[in-house]
Amino acid sequence: MRKYLISTVAASALALVLGMTSVRAEDAVDPNAKQGGAITITYKDDVATLDPAIGYDWQNWSMIKSLFDGLMDYEPGTTNLRPDLAESYEIAPDGKTFTFKLRHGVKFHNGREMTADDVKYSLDRVTNPKTQSPGAGFFGSIKGYDDVAAGKAESLAGITVVDPYTIKFELTRPDATFLHVAINFSHVVPKEEVEKYGADFGKHPVGTGAFKLAEWTLGQRVVFERNPDYWHKGLPHLDKITFEIGQEPIVALLRLQKGEIDVPGDGIPPAKFQEVMADPEQKARVVEGGQLHTGYITMNTTMAPFDNVKVRQAVNMAINKDRIVQLINNRAVPANQPLPPSMPGYDKAFKGYPYDVAKAKALLAEAGHPDGFDTQLFAMNTDPNPRIAQAIQQDLAAVGIKAGIQSLAQANVIAAGGDKAGAPMIWSGGMAWIADFPDPSNFYGPILGCAGAVPGGWNWSWYCNKELDAKAAEADSIVDPAKAGDRAKMWSEIYGKIMEDAPWAPVFNEQRFTMKSTRMGGADNLYVDPVHIPINYDNVYVTDVQ
Repeated sequence: MRKYLISTVAASALALVLGMTSVRAEDAVDPNAKQGGAITITYKDDVATLDPAIGYDWQNWSMIKSLFDGLMDYEPGTTNLRPDLAESYEIAPDGKTFTFKLRHGVKFHNGREMTADDVKYSLDRVTNPKTQSPGAGFFGSIKGYDDVAAGKAESLAGITVVDPYTIKFELTRPDATFLHVAINFSHVVPKEEVEKYGADFGKHPVGTGAFKLAEWTLGQRVVFERNPDYWHKGLPHLDKITFEIGQEPIVALLRLQKGEIDVPGDGIPPAKFQEVMADPEQKARVVEGGQLHTGYITMNTTMAPFDNVKVRQAVNMAINKDRIVQLINNRAVPANQPLPPSMPGYDKAFKGYPYDVAKAKALLAEAGHPDGFDTQLFAMNTDPNPRIAQAIQQDLAAVGIKAGIQSLAQANVIAAGGDKAGAPMIWSGGMAWIADFPDPSNFYGPILGCAGAVPGGWNWSWYCNKELDAKAAEADSIVDPAKAGDRAKMWSEIYGKIMEDAPWAPVFNEQRFTMKSTRMGGADNLYVDPVHIPINYDNVYVTDVQ
């Protein structure tokens, strides 16, 4: 896995230098796929939003990708970049100007043709502070971003609509990641629909995607129907997807066993994992895959006592990660740094903080808390996260930190994390970081960089180190594939410094296990798609269509 991720990044860098054009998206459709049919997927919690500028959790990520499209996407089930709404692209030799040619005849769900003006509007919208998009920082290399972010301008100066089907991006610096981040939060939306629904656009999404929203009954169901005007010939395969809301994971598993549903969206309940894997019939329905994931505890560095680095380091030493991994039936490995092991830039020599109760107590005493202190730990209320939170609570209590647990729905935890005064500590499980694209920069900008430390953002530690921001920008300016090793080393050093400051306590890197009904068709990697998480809805199909 590490090999192909590194080669993907190198290929992206090479594209920057050579101005290459990738394969056409419509060239890859499974010839064995059957057209038609419907599937049912279950989730415990309701969907927070389907607005591509706002939605940023594992539950709605694939839903949004099926309703909207971006300039770029990845080949299904892989991390190989290709054009999407863009038919082709060219990159200037200096790596600072990107020109995309758009497909003709792409229609929004309301019937209007999409043009370059819509692409520009969508990016102006996502970077506007009023939108409060957690992904705004992805576009920080575009000229004019700082003025828009500061409220001094409403439009990105670096985006030019050349003609209805051509759009040009000018960057302030070479950016080795631009083709990757071009897909995140840049899904194209129609201005008239956003203005029509305002803040409720996320409940009334209109895009160009393979599916369109047919129904959303809050707390009960979300229904997608096939978009008959979809530009990608042959997709989607399914006519309808129903997401049933309010289903406990154990109930969902029982319903799967009875053939009543097709995919339990919250995964295999941890308490049932060993039972499922020990049963050959059930195990045959499980698809396992790696993922670019880290589960971690955030500490709000703007709140006392977590504004003291020694307190944060003490928390890192207080957590018994091996015991937590055992709680989830060893479906993960202990983490000692923000990057997962398969990510370029991961430092194999880095040992991290040892589990050391005595040292943790000593650090707390040095920080002026010899008897510990009281705090709150927020966690998602879906198993195993409450149990993991309790284990963390016990570990903290052993060093004198008395943490009350706030076990809440996913959306509520996300909201608390995005509020500077909202949550002292958060266990990220169920919302933990899974890379948007296979590059070390993605574990920095939105969740550890200054750009993510904003209202509604995902930098829940509110950690902002401007020196590291500058070093990160320097690393991402290295576009020469011959210097990929230098770039990875710079990122290793950045994450080493972050671990010294300890805004997080990394806990584990998790594997993915998706369970599906016997009628589901399509390659296994579609069910553990590294980008369309958790499932690539556009490309899966059912085998019992008559």
